[in-house]
Amino acid sequence: MFKVAIVEDDLPTSQQLKDWILSARPGIQVEQWFTRDDAEAAIAREAYDLVVLDIELGRERHAGVAIINAINKGRRGTPVLVVSAMPATIYRSIMKALDAWDYLQKTTFEESDFIDTFLEILRATRSQDEAETAPPRGDELSIDPLRQSTPLWQGQRVNLPLTAQRILATLYQQRGQVVSYEDLFLVVKSGRNRDNIRKHISTIREAFRELDEDFDRIENIPMRGFRWSDPLAGGRK
Repeated sequence: MFKVAIVEDDLPTSQQLKDWILSARPGIQVEQWFTRDDAEAAIAREAYDLVVLDIELGRERHAGVAIINAINKGRRGTPVLVVSAMPATIYRSIMKALDAWDYLQKTTFEESDFIDTFLEILRATRSQDEAETAPPRGDELSIDPLRQSTPLWQGQRVNLPLTAQRILATLYQQRGQVVSYEDLFLVVKSGRNRDNIRKHISTIREAFRELDEDFDRIENIPMRGFRWSDPLAGGRK
């Protein structure tokens, strides 16, 4: 049975998130915490499969950041889904740097968006242990072929939002071939335009270069799309 913690100081919001989770997976054990101190104490003693948290708790503007740091310090690898009213344009990159799995900005997403993101993270955590026990050799990319998640590069997890994970999986499945913008539109849920795809590609490249500064596998094919190049096939540039 999965065990999930919701850290949210607003009771109606906390209850709504709990209801959404239970509607998606009725058997999940959900624990609700409303303060930083209570949440940190629970995280220290419990092994959660996923933590859903707000950044601002009460008057403490960055309580969620402290909780993520506590999770990272415990080295349990517990995935964190941030649900916050803080502007995504500012805080998504901050949460990425803290190794949070994804960021949803309140009032900008619907129930279906939350459930899809939540379930994808659960599936990723289920397969993560298997993926990490068989790290890739050399510089090969490892992606779970069923879940299209938990990408590993040189044995290290590539920290990507879920939409970027889906784009990466699509490129890698068709490596050596040009993947058109139109094909990539099919794997994003919103922002189906070329500028948005290019932003996701930029995010993917940055995440890889955090692990490997020489990473250059994703080629831009002008006016057409992108290609994952295999150096063994002579496609690397």
